[in-house]
Amino acid sequence: MALAEYAEAFVAWRYLYRRRHSRAVMIVTLVALLSLIATQVAFFAFGQAQVGAILTIPTALVFVVFLLLNFFSVFTTVSIIGVILGVAALTVVLSVTSGFQQSFQQKVLGVNAHILVLKYGQDFTEYRSVMEKAASEPHVKAVAPFLFNPMMISRGPQTSGLVVKGIDTKLSPGVLDIADKLTDGKMADLDVALAPSDGGAPLPAIFLGKELAKKLKAKIGDRVRVLAPKSELDPKEWTPDGLGKGNQPTLREFRVAGIFYSGFDEYDRRLAYVTLKEAQAFYPLGDTVTGVEMKLDDVDAAADVAHRLESDLGGTPFKVIDWEYLNHNLFTALRMQKVALVIFLTLIILVAAFNIVAAMTMLVVDKTKEIAILKSMGMRAAAIARVFQIAGLTIGAAGTAAGLALGVLLCAVVERYGYKLDAQVYLIDRLPVQVNPLELVLTAGITLAICFLATVYPSLKAAWLEPVEGLRYE
Repeated sequence: MALAEYAEAFVAWRYLYRRRHSRAVMIVTLVALLSLIATQVAFFAFGQAQVGAILTIPTALVFVVFLLLNFFSVFTTVSIIGVILGVAALTVVLSVTSGFQQSFQQKVLGVNAHILVLKYGQDFTEYRSVMEKAASEPHVKAVAPFLFNPMMISRGPQTSGLVVKGIDTKLSPGVLDIADKLTDGKMADLDVALAPSDGGAPLPAIFLGKELAKKLKAKIGDRVRVLAPKSELDPKEWTPDGLGKGNQPTLREFRVAGIFYSGFDEYDRRLAYVTLKEAQAFYPLGDTVTGVEMKLDDVDAAADVAHRLESDLGGTPFKVIDWEYLNHNLFTALRMQKVALVIFLTLIILVAAFNIVAAMTMLVVDKTKEIAILKSMGMRAAAIARVFQIAGLTIGAAGTAAGLALGVLLCAVVERYGYKLDAQVYLIDRLPVQVNPLELVLTAGITLAICFLATVYPSLKAAWLEPVEGLRYE
């Protein structure tokens, strides 16, 4: 192709390109590159976590700054650095918020089903027929009954409130990832009654969350006592003086047969598993359950399946809830937080865009004579405008590319380092990171759009310049 077809891009590059090379800048660039490589090798290959976490950002920034100075002027480099910082910050924040969303979803679905079928009242005895209907629905892979009851647990002087979940040891493993969460013991142990470590008659088994076991100072084989507040919930038995014969709590002993770690602090501190039969034994209500839970082959289809199943069951007294509805407040808060952070961090890119406006305006002033010469040689005003638009977009593209690279590098460092969080505050114990390619594309698109808008005024200023004004004092 003829060079004339690339004239606008060629002129734009000539305006931005730094024709004088500094040996000192090149040497510093090389040293910074070697330092960055050494830092990452020490971090990723040899596990020097502190080195990588502390030195990655400064070494990467020094390398990028001096690399840019090899090609661009100081003023242009400052404009690019502004874009880099904004894009890198937005990339890291989006990745961390996506990590929180994914982590919470994995933790929630690890110990909760995709869909729950509940019934108003205490008489959910027809759960087997409900399970048959649920199993016939599309996308349903497994179905199991469960029983939830709030109780108290103690071992010696240590006590704690908890929720005891009764599960079917044959059906529930198909719905929940309990076996994968066990750090001690195995799933089959929940069905086995053995004597506790302090001797005595065999006791039914119980699985405790890791933090709950730590609070109780309990380990495999230890005896624990579980207290149900009321053993009778039938309102017919209530009297003006109390709850009648059901006002006495039920105390039962269990042997710790397994300890699980879900990574979700609320579950690890307050959840325990027993067999469905043992959970039912606390309350003389017969063969009743709290609900039926199911696992799907596509979690995104949960809302549609739940709506269809509720229609099949005839609605009230049944209530069908999908996993996202059950955790609506949590995931809504995460989405709102993500949107707010994107809006605020986009302001950094807007500030960088003003640097581009200033850089392009100064470039127009500096190249006034050359613009006049180009116009006098026949270059149209639209072509002159495109020259400065290309120059501005070059700054934006360079900053976007370097910012994305820096942001992804920082995400890799954060994920590798595994920054610890207070699980009681954040519900999870490590800072999660999930780099989403679509979000990277979105970040790049937003940045380039802002950079393009930043070139409008300088390019119009250059296009409107009269040749006689540029050559008046020549």
